[in-house]
Amino acid sequence: MALNYRAHAEESGLEVPPDPVLFFKPPSALTGHRSEIRPPARTKHVEHEVELAVVIGTRCRDVPADEWRRVVAGYTIVNDLTARDLQLINHGRNVPWDQAKAFDGFAPLGPYLVTADAVPDPSGLEMTLTIDGEVRQHARTAQMVFGIPRLIEDLTDGMTLEPGDVIATGTTAGIAPVSDGDEMHATITGLGTLRNRVLLG
Repeated sequence: MALNYRAHAEESGLEVPPDPVLFFKPPSALTGHRSEIRPPARTKHVEHEVELAVVIGTRCRDVPADEWRRVVAGYTIVNDLTARDLQLINHGRNVPWDQAKAFDGFAPLGPYLVTADAVPDPSGLEMTLTIDGEVRQHARTAQMVFGIPRLIEDLTDGMTLEPGDVIATGTTAGIAPVSDGDEMHATITGLGTLRNRVLLG
């Protein structure tokens, strides 16, 4: 989900959207904990985005907001890597920018799937991204513009979600470029720390 934290919208110079904004990442973007990320040479500016990931547990469509819990298997961490230079070019051309999010390895996920019963309040989690001990991003999931019930209701309105589908719920302020050799530590309360190193060039 794009622009789902007010602070991130403001740092991007964009308005908070009136409704959830969706983009897609292909399965080939997924990679695991401790895997190395090798962005393609076509991008020179890759940024990190720590996000709470909601994993769907059952085939579902047209889910009312007050029934969202019945379709959630659990939660994990996703780092929504973005080729910001390519994304901004496409923004300027007023064309879709999914490709800037979709390269191989641009969706590190993990390190665990924590079942829904172990996370009674996913709106009360703290998330942080650090590189070399420097805090780049820090927020609480309560700061989402659209919470998980609204996201699931909106996404399933006419669209079927399948078991294993992942909803990346948006990032907060602090997005910044990564350098060659950087190890990103994406942490969310109770979900662990997702670690991935970036190799450029």
